[in-house]
Amino acid sequence: MSASTPSLALRTHLPKWASGTALLVVRRLAAIPVVLFALATLVFLAIRLLPGSPATSLSAGRGDMSAVEVSANEERVTKALGLDEPLLTQYGHFLDDLVHLRLGTSFFGSNSVLGLLGDALPATIELTLAAMTIAVVLGVVTGVIAALRRGSWVDTSTRVVATVSFSLPWFALGVLGIVVFGVWLRWLPVLGRMPSSLDYNPTTNFVLLDAILQNRPELVWPWFQHLILPAVTLALSMAGFITRIVRASVLEVLGDDFVRTARMKGLGEGAVVRRHVLRNAWLPIVTVLGLQFGSLLGGSVITETVFSYAGVGRLLVQGVLQRDYPVVQGAALAIALLFTLVNHAVDLLYTVLDPRIRKG
Repeated sequence: MSASTPSLALRTHLPKWASGTALLVVRRLAAIPVVLFALATLVFLAIRLLPGSPATSLSAGRGDMSAVEVSANEERVTKALGLDEPLLTQYGHFLDDLVHLRLGTSFFGSNSVLGLLGDALPATIELTLAAMTIAVVLGVVTGVIAALRRGSWVDTSTRVVATVSFSLPWFALGVLGIVVFGVWLRWLPVLGRMPSSLDYNPTTNFVLLDAILQNRPELVWPWFQHLILPAVTLALSMAGFITRIVRASVLEVLGDDFVRTARMKGLGEGAVVRRHVLRNAWLPIVTVLGLQFGSLLGGSVITETVFSYAGVGRLLVQGVLQRDYPVVQGAALAIALLFTLVNHAVDLLYTVLDPRIRKG
């Protein structure tokens, strides 16, 4: 009887756990369209409230055209783009296209916005993942070391460096990196994603994956060289913040009774940190990582512009400068979708790291 009780409890508990997790997934997924709809509406209104019009740039003709001819040309372009319609009507067309997954074409060049995003999104994902990896490694290692050496010169120095790196804006770090490593030392390339002399015809536009699919290992090193400076620029600011969060979280766990018990049992300091401290300190750290991913996406807009890195951030900036409404709307939605998916994934990860959330 006693032997069958655990298995019976497991069978009884498993469906409840599974149904609770499934319900959480459904709720999170159902929230995504609402978030994207709200953001799409804000972007639609914001880009049209900016001074200037795409028709002004598109209607500019020869230098010998009179003001009347330029004005007439601008009116024709405005009507052709549908910008003469009431704002509510334009909004209705926008929502209809969005529901049918039609992002339109660029006003400048008539390129499909989906095609532009397909080219730019892999570059931004590569840059963000590289920056996240660097930031997590630096932040977690320095945060743990600072907590274990609390009050020492190592702790003080780590906190000072973390504060400085977190306080510096991305564009300042980017320009500093260009000047030092690109101009003075000439160690790294500072512009673009790949050398212009390299013949690269993308298959997926993820360079590592394309290098495997196309059997072209010579693509990897040039791509990696161009990736280093933008990724480190994005990572340094985030790493400083992670360092402080990890230090505070580890210090809190180090004072718990189970850590003292583990040490009294004779476990080495490394085993105590790995098996007990980090496992119980991960929840606030994961929270920060999810939020900081959004900061990285926002920082990519600046960083990609500084380094002329062909990602969604640079595409967004170009669209804003040109008042290219479809490009701005598509790029903003792509960034928002990435941010929303990552944050929902972090929320679901809580159910693995903290069983109390599942039970709730």
